[in-house]
Amino acid sequence: MTSVRYTKDHEYVRVEGDVAVVGISDYAQQQLGDVVFVELPEIGKVVTKGGEAAVVESVKAASEVYAPLSGEVVEVNSELEGAPGLVNEAPEGKGWFMKLKLSNPAELDELLNEHAYKDFLDTLA
Repeated sequence: MTSVRYTKDHEYVRVEGDVAVVGISDYAQQQLGDVVFVELPEIGKVVTKGGEAAVVESVKAASEVYAPLSGEVVEVNSELEGAPGLVNEAPEGKGWFMKLKLSNPAELDELLNEHAYKDFLDTLA
């Protein structure tokens, strides 16, 4: 099974070869409520870890989605343009935002594994 890593800003990364699938966690979509719009980056955009990569708008708020890793955007989930609710239905599945070709795979080591992320969420309750 592919390992998933998380940030404390509630983005997730699922690495598939040298490409990382990026989106927001289930916790994040629950906090946002019904997602009504997603602004995705352009393919070819180079993002830096911690920099703004996308925007997600819900009935409650608009929030930036930060790049959990540095790299080049090689694909975006264009399905979200017509069906932003996929972020609520399957945030870590069909609701992914972008795929990054990693420029510094060592940054993965700085992210939380699933167990550490769950422990972090417990501190927010």
